[in-house]
Amino acid sequence: MLIIVLGPTASGKTKMAIKLAKFFNGEIISADSRQIYREMNIGTDKISPLEMEDIPHYLINIINPDEEFTVAQYKKLAIQKIKEIQKRDKTPFLVGGTGLYIQSVIDNLSIPSVVPDLKLRHQLEEKSLSELQEMLKKLDFESFQKIDLNNPRRLIRALEVCLKTGQPFSQQTKKGKPLFDFVEIGISLSMDQLEQKINHRVDWMIKNDLIEEVKNLLSKYPADLPAFSGIGYQEIIQYLQKKIS
Repeated sequence: MLIIVLGPTASGKTKMAIKLAKFFNGEIISADSRQIYREMNIGTDKISPLEMEDIPHYLINIINPDEEFTVAQYKKLAIQKIKEIQKRDKTPFLVGGTGLYIQSVIDNLSIPSVVPDLKLRHQLEEKSLSELQEMLKKLDFESFQKIDLNNPRRLIRALEVCLKTGQPFSQQTKKGKPLFDFVEIGISLSMDQLEQKINHRVDWMIKNDLIEEVKNLLSKYPADLPAFSGIGYQEIIQYLQKKIS
């Protein structure tokens, strides 16, 4: 049995997953599209070794911020880890807020094999996040509702498939035969509760040296990497570039 814990940012997924993993003798596979990056710890609210409470965690810190990582790669690694955990007679947990990562596993999605078009990608990379979101909304509303809208790499890939094939990305990600029996546990909070938790998290990040983390990243990597486009990093980058105060 695979147990899935999902919910919005700051909803308490991590703490719930830890408690459940202890009770069910489990191990945790992250389904977070930003926690895959090394060196991006504070801005992604990445779980620390102490917070893991001796529960093994996987698919965290697996690539550098300037490396590409696809949903197809995630699916392959996640399925591999689930099977390894089950062979040890442990319970695998899939935990996170990246819907397409989770969907790729539980629906055994076939991912479109469209060859990357570097020229098209460059054109799309010059557009703002909101412009990319609007384009996808018009071309493929189903994908727009499911995809991580704050991740330009995901948006660009979906648009690339739409534009190269002339068909919506969502129609080309077909469900396959399910590989695992699973149970989903969703965390739901009121908008007021969620806003309060998110504000608290942002304050915590600033107090715990998010600005220094971003400075360190920018000393090694260009500021326009897709990895840095998410909420938190983008604002700090703009602050350091004196575009906002």
